[in-house]
Amino acid sequence: MVKIPVVPAAPAAANNVAAFLRPGALDLRALPPLALYVHWPWCVRKCPYCDFNSHEQAGGVEAIPEGEYLAALRADLEGALPLVWGRRIVSIFVGGGTPSLLSAAGLDRLLSDVRALLPLEADCEITLEANPGTFEAAKFAAFRAAGVNRLSIGIQSFDDAQLARLGRIHDGAQAIAAVELAQRTFDDFNLDLMYALPEQTLADAQSDVERALSFAPPHLSLYQLTLEPNTVFAKYPPQLPDEDTVAAIGEWIEARTAEAGYERYEVSAYARSGHRCRHNLNYWQFGDYLGIGAGAHSKLSFPHRVVRQIRFRQPASYLQNARHGRFVAESTEVGRADLAFEFMLNALRLSDGFAPTLFTERTGLALSQVERRLDAAESRGLIVRDHRRIAPTPLGRRFLSDLQSLFLPERAATGQRT
Repeated sequence: MVKIPVVPAAPAAANNVAAFLRPGALDLRALPPLALYVHWPWCVRKCPYCDFNSHEQAGGVEAIPEGEYLAALRADLEGALPLVWGRRIVSIFVGGGTPSLLSAAGLDRLLSDVRALLPLEADCEITLEANPGTFEAAKFAAFRAAGVNRLSIGIQSFDDAQLARLGRIHDGAQAIAAVELAQRTFDDFNLDLMYALPEQTLADAQSDVERALSFAPPHLSLYQLTLEPNTVFAKYPPQLPDEDTVAAIGEWIEARTAEAGYERYEVSAYARSGHRCRHNLNYWQFGDYLGIGAGAHSKLSFPHRVVRQIRFRQPASYLQNARHGRFVAESTEVGRADLAFEFMLNALRLSDGFAPTLFTERTGLALSQVERRLDAAESRGLIVRDHRRIAPTPLGRRFLSDLQSLFLPERAATGQRT
């Protein structure tokens, strides 16, 4: 086992809990649920559309320093414990990258370390992201035995030509085999698919979604392909479907999934009853999450402040800093002026919206502080509201960015936030 030494943190370090507990601008009466995110930064190959923190390892998959990275993750978690002491974990998500590249023994070690250091809720949801072509039957069974109770499979498409355009390492047959294996091994699993793919027609998209529905997955994530900055697709844009085709695909997906018994509970998330992703719901309801691993983000609440942290992004840099007990590259306090926007950026993605009391509970702000903005959103037909909930309308979901932008912090003439 590789030992990562942990150097005691300096008083001003990012994990100095005393600094976070001092009096501040907020008054949070209760802390939100806490989730754990674990980032695995490596992939077999970087996809041209991907802007996630994923990296090809020099020397290939065999050269990934699994043992050293797992030791660093444990040290990272140990260093963060003072910030979350006594709080129970409601969900764990192992994402990437391609976490299914982990060995079965490696994943078992990771989850054993987590259980040894953190108290988990009895029904803690534990999700692992997996890609077809990076596992076999015995590995899937071992992941389940290690404690994973929810699998999220990155299918993206069942069409060989589209998979080639997307730079995926699997083909349609491997995608089908992966889903069939998940059906036999897990009670709860998600299929990730993308639509509005290069040169995709409505009929093409329908074929992909129908194939996914034929497996009756408990959960579907259906994402529209967008060209993100700093990706190969942004530099060399493929020919994407026109707006009318994209709109037709989106409308058909919503109708067809509803017909098949799925509820669209978030912009891109569709679930059968009882199978919503609790980890992602916690994000959208402005819950807390501790992120460990290269480039992982955290959002942590304290009685008088909300803090965001980012770990060192590059795997080599993360491991180098880990040897000196350093993990957090950036730590910032979310200002009062930004909290309403950050809350709405997440909560307005939910079809059911949110209870008005949740806004105050998670931000420490009175709802009256955004009353004028809520009035503007309601007058434009973007939200509906009463004393029980505030939710986006179909128009609000269609123009979600416009709705969210109504809650951006106002700026004075100097350019500073007011």
